Amino acid sequence: MDAAELAFAGIARQAELIAAGEVSSRELVELYLARIERHDGRLNAFRIVFAERALMEADQADARRGAGGERPLLGVPIAVKDDIDIAGEVTMLGTNAHGDVPAGADAEVVRRLREAGAIPIGKTNVPELCIWPFTETPTFGATRNPWDLQRAPGGSSGGSAAAVAAGLIGAALGSDGAGSIRIPSAWCGLFGLKPQRGRISMAPKPESWHGLSVNGILARTVRDTALFHDIASGSAPVDRDRPQAPTRTFSESASTPPGTLRIAYSTKVPPLLIARLEDDQRRAFEQTLELLRSLGHELSEQDPDYGFDTGPSVLTRMLRGAHDEARALPYYERLARRTRSFARIGSLVPTSLLERSRAGEAKLAARLNRVLERHDVLLTPATAQPPPRIGQFDGHGALRTLNEVIALVPYNAPWNLTGQPAAAVPAGFGSDGLPRSVQLVARPGDEATLLSLAAQIEAARPWAQDRPPAFV
Repeated sequence: MDAAELAFAGIARQAELIAAGEVSSRELVELYLARIERHDGRLNAFRIVFAERALMEADQADARRGAGGERPLLGVPIAVKDDIDIAGEVTMLGTNAHGDVPAGADAEVVRRLREAGAIPIGKTNVPELCIWPFTETPTFGATRNPWDLQRAPGGSSGGSAAAVAAGLIGAALGSDGAGSIRIPSAWCGLFGLKPQRGRISMAPKPESWHGLSVNGILARTVRDTALFHDIASGSAPVDRDRPQAPTRTFSESASTPPGTLRIAYSTKVPPLLIARLEDDQRRAFEQTLELLRSLGHELSEQDPDYGFDTGPSVLTRMLRGAHDEARALPYYERLARRTRSFARIGSLVPTSLLERSRAGEAKLAARLNRVLERHDVLLTPATAQPPPRIGQFDGHGALRTLNEVIALVPYNAPWNLTGQPAAAVPAGFGSDGLPRSVQLVARPGDEATLLSLAAQIEAARPWAQDRPPAFV
């Protein structure tokens, strides 16, 4: 296997190659360090790279394998989004408003990956406080899309998406508070699953953004994503949400055909939002409908009952969550003016309104899930528009930016409110050469159906071989 093939192979295949002795962990880490050095000056995907530490851990992994050690990700490098703690490193959250106090311990998801043998190679860039679906900050600069360096990769897991899409790493941790795994996956041509709330531990925090955000991974394939969830799933004592464990492994679900599914489809956006579905995105959506029909699934058009309360409830938690995070920073005044403005708006959200949002979640989720009472899956576009240009929102205030970005990505946040699984699935390319994507939404707790259906789509319409030409 040549260097490029190895770089884009994905974590599951890389783990097999290391276990078989066909490649060493050190060779794989050196390959990624060389690609980061060569390419990341153009992308700005990584905030920091742990070169010496990663090489040392690779040598340890090779010694362990030589002694007969077996772990599911032994010696495989990963990247970590910079809102997730790594022991000994400051979690910057896209800003220099943090002090210089490093995390005292790995976040639970990082601990589990290390236990499985994975090697954190670096931390990836995010927008300030992970607020926006574009990754540009005064402190760390603009992160760019490997498919078009003048475009954003999305956010808030923008650095993770850019790194995986460009073959700078096999997979990268992300988080999703209003689409922050699915949006960058869609715009970078990746598979991005937002798991059931609580499936991947948020420890050391009990939750994030008042229950909106979850941890997950951005990867090239369904298989890689399923392997990650087999390794990392499960709650810690501090976690507020603790869903029931699945009856079979995620990898088993991904390798099992879904049978005939009843699939609802919709392009409707929630009320109060102004968004237009771009022509190439609509074409990708319609082509996916035809593919699903050809695979034997039963499709019917049915819109979710978003109601007029879904959008305001999302904003209530998002704004208040950003405010709470901003005010906990030791150097609040260092935040960008737009971020401070966003946090000030969040300060206007009273605790009573936040409590009403939490109390009304079950009723709202039940209404949104009526579409899934007679269907197994809901299909929507992943985004309404292709990624914005770098600098497109420069000089725009918080409210103007919020309105502009919602018009790009209106389909994602409702499913953060309900907490159920949703995934961005690649759906080809537009006339501009940029990836297009669809969103699959499953019933609460049913990642298994999403993984099975996504794997079927991947087999019929392979996407992992599609690579940004400038990074092959």
